[in-house]
Amino acid sequence: MEQEYFEEDEEMYVTITLEDDSEVECRILTIFETEGQDYIAMITVENEDDDSWDGDILIYRYFEDEDGEPGLDNIETEEEFEMVSEIFDQIMEDEEDDEE
Repeated sequence: MEQEYFEEDEEMYVTITLEDDSEVECRILTIFETEGQDYIAMITVENEDDDSWDGDILIYRYFEDEDGEPGLDNIETEEEFEMVSEIFDQIMEDEEDDEE
């Protein structure tokens, strides 16, 4: 999986090349750490204005290589995905509470 990062109006965007060579443009929502692993949560640009984000959020393991280049890895297990999803949901709830 390849990715290309760019900024637009202080928002961070990434274009991800999937295994089937299709490309998806996403807006980065947050990068967070849990249990010593960094994760990145993104929403596809085509769905970012839709209030029903369910199912449109992409979450990957996030890392930077020895040259500082960002990279993504798939989350391997259902247990890890459930744990990370719950943490992401809490982060989003906390942000909503802070905005009110």
